Amino acid sequence: MPELEKVYRPAQIEDRWYATWLEKGYFSARPNPHKTPYTIVIPPPNVTGMLTMGHVLNNTIQDILIRKARMEGKEACWIPGTDHASIATEAKVVKMLAEQGIAKEDLSREEFLKHAWEWKEKYGGIIISQLKKLGCSCDWDRERFTMDPGYSRAVLEAFVRLYHKGWIYRGHRLVNWCPVSRSAISDEEVIHREVQGHLWYLQYDVVDSEEKVTVATTRPETMLGDTAIAVHPDDDRFRHLVGKTVRLPLVGRLIPVIADSFVDPEFGTGCVKVTPAHDPNDFAMGETHDLEFVQILNEDATLNDNVPEPYRGLSREEARKQVVEDLQREGRILKIEDYTHKVGFSERGQVPIEYYFTEQWFLRMEELARPALEAVNSGRIRFHPDHWVKTFNHWMENIRDWCISRQLWWGHRIPVWYRGEEVYCGVEPPVGEGWEQDPDVLDTWASSWLWPLGVHDWPEESDDLSYFYPTDTLVTGPDIIFFWVARMIMAGLEFRQDIPFRDVYFTSILRDEQGRKFSKSLGNSPNPFDLFDQYGTDAVRFGIMLMAPQGLDVLFTHSRLEVGRNFMNKLWNASRFVLMNLPDGLPWPLDLPPSEELDLPERWILSRFQRAIQRLNRNLERFHFNEGAKVIYEFTWNDFCDWYVEIAKTRFRDPDSSAAETARKVAVVVLRGIAALLHPYAPFITEELWSHLKQPDEPDLIVAPWPQVDPSRVDDQGERDLALIQETITSIRTIRGQMNVPPQKKGRLAIRANASQIALLEGQLDMIRFLGSVDGVAMDPQMERPPQAATAVVQGMELFLPLEGLIDIAVEKKRLEKRKRELEGHVQSLRRKLDNDQFLTRAPEAVVAKERQKLTEMTEELSKLAHNLELLE
Repeated sequence: MPELEKVYRPAQIEDRWYATWLEKGYFSARPNPHKTPYTIVIPPPNVTGMLTMGHVLNNTIQDILIRKARMEGKEACWIPGTDHASIATEAKVVKMLAEQGIAKEDLSREEFLKHAWEWKEKYGGIIISQLKKLGCSCDWDRERFTMDPGYSRAVLEAFVRLYHKGWIYRGHRLVNWCPVSRSAISDEEVIHREVQGHLWYLQYDVVDSEEKVTVATTRPETMLGDTAIAVHPDDDRFRHLVGKTVRLPLVGRLIPVIADSFVDPEFGTGCVKVTPAHDPNDFAMGETHDLEFVQILNEDATLNDNVPEPYRGLSREEARKQVVEDLQREGRILKIEDYTHKVGFSERGQVPIEYYFTEQWFLRMEELARPALEAVNSGRIRFHPDHWVKTFNHWMENIRDWCISRQLWWGHRIPVWYRGEEVYCGVEPPVGEGWEQDPDVLDTWASSWLWPLGVHDWPEESDDLSYFYPTDTLVTGPDIIFFWVARMIMAGLEFRQDIPFRDVYFTSILRDEQGRKFSKSLGNSPNPFDLFDQYGTDAVRFGIMLMAPQGLDVLFTHSRLEVGRNFMNKLWNASRFVLMNLPDGLPWPLDLPPSEELDLPERWILSRFQRAIQRLNRNLERFHFNEGAKVIYEFTWNDFCDWYVEIAKTRFRDPDSSAAETARKVAVVVLRGIAALLHPYAPFITEELWSHLKQPDEPDLIVAPWPQVDPSRVDDQGERDLALIQETITSIRTIRGQMNVPPQKKGRLAIRANASQIALLEGQLDMIRFLGSVDGVAMDPQMERPPQAATAVVQGMELFLPLEGLIDIAVEKKRLEKRKRELEGHVQSLRRKLDNDQFLTRAPEAVVAKERQKLTEMTEELSKLAHNLELLE
């Protein structure tokens, strides 16, 4: 085995190891009655997608779980795939065709779908190759696409079963409508943005009265579809109007004044216009009061023939301008106010949506929701963090029927055919002539809700389905808890009578350092591949885990990725040092005597390693991935690299000694353990290090056993004893730093300690001298403080480091006195500022807090300076 390169270069090992894993089939999973299955299904990214930092976070977590399960000897199966993403893909294809001078309207459905499949084959797999670059250990032989023939059959089978059960029906409802795609869209495809608009106050005449009713609206053009005026039943100002009739300006239609508790008396004038065909709240009032539904828009959001002739064919914006001009001409606009409000925009069309009254296919949800609620609230399905149960319950207890149809061509076409008055619903087309299939396709979520089933070819009763279903863990974002998570639970319980997964981990939301959510429009989301090139893939994976606490948003910062890169370099350098100190190669066999026969540093590091395994297991079981990362980081950097490797240097000075041989074995044992614990987080570097630390007949790390806790190596007393040595050495280093002692000068340490402490220290004097940079150590229970000695107290012991000969005392006194005067001036200035009421009231809280923190730090430094000056007297 060649030596480790002097410098860690991630690019040189990442592609090589990923190819090796693929070649050896490590990612593949098969039903195995002798092994426990562990299954994850990837949240299928849109086939149009490119890797984002959100994908990096989500898929790193999944890879951590699947790699650990594989090392634990489970049949680990991570199923990848992509979603056909009806509206997103259709929009991409329409745009591509437009660039070629082809309009969708000029093509037949079959011609358009031919272009769509060609686009999918050319561009649709990019994100899969990007997931491989991230190191995802998916079973790529199982990769699925939601419009694969087998998966499509599952989607149609589910529709047919629910239709024949009477739970799928056609009906007129108000839906989110995108005028660009001319289709219903889901709530998830609606982005709410703040818009600077206006509030127009319009006056309507009360019939047979001189009285006028004034309403406020942000959309005056929709008054052409008004069918009522509503007031709150307890509003005394307008109670006398209830039951009366008003005349709709510009139209002349007579509409009633109704009382409804939905009305907010504080909004506008307290009277609201009711347009049931174009507003969800008005729709509910329309149904309650049996109002007329007047649809005034075409599918492209131009005005239709239900409005007076002058407005027909106008766009929404043109109609608004014309209606306002006409109302002003009639003196019916009382006033216009600036008004900021949220407007829903189509995510794909990038235009305001309409609430559109149209005939669609719907799925009744109440019966499906009931068992899903029970599964989550009984604990059969566990949410992490569990506060998302409340959100889940709110959605499910207020569930509405699901609009499952879309007016698109790309997607699963609804399996319903018509022939005259006949209606046929089936997976296979009907027999005979004259049948015409429904033109709509299903909502994308109406296919992806079957994902844990469809990836195993449900409804076929396959060995894979029996073995790998239900899955174990779902990792997803909380923003789709209802759109996808809840619906998968409902589908699993309905079609398989079993939950689809046991645990759901909701990832954090990624934000930039200013607290803004990552988004394309803000341009604040870094390109993951630039980060992989800059830091290395392992460093990005590990860094993003460090910054992602469970249940809290992630403030993304490059400094955490730098921590990840520095950590990889630290581990690489420590490994290289250990390997360079193995004169005869790896010290096989790695048999170690019982702990009681080992010296204190070896007992200590082996005990600390057992604690690290325990703490990491506990954190991963609770889905605390960032705490798990900290466990590995702290043990590796602090315990192993900063302490044990430095201690081992004292052993290696006599390479032929038994202490050196034991230290070599312990260092290799612990280093192998670190590689194993870190592997799920940072698979590439650990596999490379493992290849230098394993015997030829041992398996690669990806399938090596997960470290097990050895209770016989846990040594509470040993950890306490070495903690005393560490504190002693750290205190010496602190004294040397504070007193400006040059590195090459080594003094003599004097210690006042009790007999047991002296006995402990005497056994580790070589370590104390080497790591504390002292020439000698004198200890006595009655030790007097030498003159001009710096002091420190450690667990009741007193350490004395005489400074004569180590520093020029006069020069050091002068330096400390100068710094003391500077600090006193700063402290005085800060106190004046913090005593100033004007500063305290006018300055931002953060600025005041920062000044207080500076005062605290300077005061503490002054105290240390005074102490050090006293020592030099």
